[in-house]
Amino acid sequence: KPSLSVSISAASVLEGVYRTQEEGCEEQSLLAIMAGEEINEDYPVEIHEYLSAFENSIGAVDEMLKTMMSVSRNELLQKLDPLEQAKVDLVSAYTLNSMFWVYLATQGVNPKEHPVKQELERIRVYMNRVKEITDKKKAGKLDRGAASRFVKNALWEPKPKNASKVANKGKSKS
Repeated sequence: KPSLSVSISAASVLEGVYRTQEEGCEEQSLLAIMAGEEINEDYPVEIHEYLSAFENSIGAVDEMLKTMMSVSRNELLQKLDPLEQAKVDLVSAYTLNSMFWVYLATQGVNPKEHPVKQELERIRVYMNRVKEITDKKKAGKLDRGAASRFVKNALWEPKPKNASKVANKGKSKS
């Protein structure tokens, strides 16, 4: 059976991210943040693909965090408009709480009964509000005058009887 070495602790990630933000240590590498106990366990071959995908996902998260940590938060937020700032803050909060959810699950604690569930729901509500605002900005504005002219011209109107007689008289004289 193949064995997998896992060296991640959500608590150490959270602690390291918090410490990095507090001290302003942008150069601190994620590997130092993620330092924790290594666990070597055998696992069934059937889950090898899942573990490989998980390892790839951890690598992707590692790269994203490195990119995010390479620029100070203040510099990043100065370049963004308020709506984009809110998105960055919400995604960061959701990510950290999700990591903590996973940490609780790995420690045998039911995260559904932990306050982190309410926090994730609260963040999700705010994410939906930001999405609504973004959708409203993208939505086209209705030009009522143009819409009423379009509808008025699209409707069929019967011609008055006098108008058709006048048109016929004009044709017969020619």
